[in-house]
Amino acid sequence: MKNKSAGYLYVLLAITIFAAQDGLSKFLAEKYPVIAFTMIRFWAFAAFVMLFAAFSPGGLRQAFATRRPFLQMLRGPLLVLEIIVVVYAFTVAGLAMTTAIMQATPLIITVLSIPLLGEKVGWRRGLAVLVGLIGVLVILNPTGIEFGIHLIWPLLGALSFGLYGIATRAVGREDSAVTSVLYTGVFGAIAATAIGIFYWTPIAMADWPALMALCVCGTLSHFFLIKAYGMLSAVEVQPLTYLQIVISVGIATVIFGESIGFNMIVGAVIVVAAGLFTVFREHRLGIK
Repeated sequence: MKNKSAGYLYVLLAITIFAAQDGLSKFLAEKYPVIAFTMIRFWAFAAFVMLFAAFSPGGLRQAFATRRPFLQMLRGPLLVLEIIVVVYAFTVAGLAMTTAIMQATPLIITVLSIPLLGEKVGWRRGLAVLVGLIGVLVILNPTGIEFGIHLIWPLLGALSFGLYGIATRAVGREDSAVTSVLYTGVFGAIAATAIGIFYWTPIAMADWPALMALCVCGTLSHFFLIKAYGMLSAVEVQPLTYLQIVISVGIATVIFGESIGFNMIVGAVIVVAAGLFTVFREHRLGIK
C-alpha cells in the first residue's frame, strides 16, 4: 500500500509538470520556431535517459538491446512530430482547446490498434469510441462561429500521439520500459537536431530561464512517470492523468487569458469518460 501511495504521488507530480511544460512551450512558441527549442529539450532528455539507462541493471548495453529496432528508432521521431504539432496548436487553437481535444488520444489508440496491432474491439469499446467522437465534436462546436481550420492542428496532434502510443504499445510487448525510453530520447534528439539546426534562432537572455525550465520539466515528468508505472498498473495511472486537463485549463485561463466555453467543458467530460471506459475495459481483457 505504501508503494501504491508513492506511485500515485509520482503520477500527480508527472501530470503537474506536464501541464507546466505545456505552458512553457506555448510561451516559447510565441517567440521562436517550435523545432528550435524542441531540439534543445530533446538534448536534455537524451542526456537524462542515457544516464538513467547506464545506472539500470545491465547498463547501456542491455538497455540498447531490442527485438524491435526499427520500431524503437521510429518512436523518437514520432514523439518529436507530436510535440511540434501540439505546441503549434497551442498558439493557433489555444492551450485549453488543444488539451481538451488531446484527451481523445486513448480512443484513437483503440481505433488504430485494430489495423496496426490486429486487436479486436468489441461492441462496448466500439460504442465508447463513438461516444468519445461525439464528445470531440461537442468540443469543436462545428455549428458555432468559432469553428475553423485552426482546430485541425489539435486533431493532428491527437492522431500523431495516437501513432506514438500504438508504437509504444507494440514495443512494450517485448522490450523493457528502460529500453523504450532510451530509444525515444536518443533517436528523438537525432531527429530533432536533423531538422532543428536549420531553424535555429538565438534565444534572448530573458527567455533562457523558461527554456531551461522546459528542459528540466521534460526530464522530470518522464522520470516520475517511469517511477509511477513501476509501482502502479496502467489502469491505476490513467484516471489520474486526466487531471492534467484541469491544471492546463487553469494555466490557460489565468496566465494566457484564454476563455473556456461550456461546450469545451461538456465535450471534455464526455471524452474523458469514454477514454476511462476503454482503459478499464482493456485492463479487464488483459490488453497491453
